Amino acid sequence: MAGYGYIIGQVEVQDLEAYKEYIAQAPATIALYGGEYLVRGGGFEVLEGEWPRERTVVLRFPSVEDAKRWHASPEYEGPKALRNRVALTNMVVIEGAA
Repeated sequence: MAGYGYIIGQVEVQDLEAYKEYIAQAPATIALYGGEYLVRGGGFEVLEGEWPRERTVVLRFPSVEDAKRWHASPEYEGPKALRNRVALTNMVVIEGAA
């Protein structure tokens, strides 16, 4: 049985004012694909290894396929381009337990 699809992003914001516009645009696109925020920023402590970005975001979608459809969607195209202009990002998709 397939599990949830999780997207984990590490973000280093380079232009906070412009990034606020991304924050305003992205949630509606995530919701269109059944996604929800589980973590959106917040403080953290590295317990092992390296965590190279200052901001962490965790999204949960009904499936990995839904997560990937959101990331490649026309609705997310504009916000993603904005994010890419104003922040450095690492992002992965992971299949989790159902």
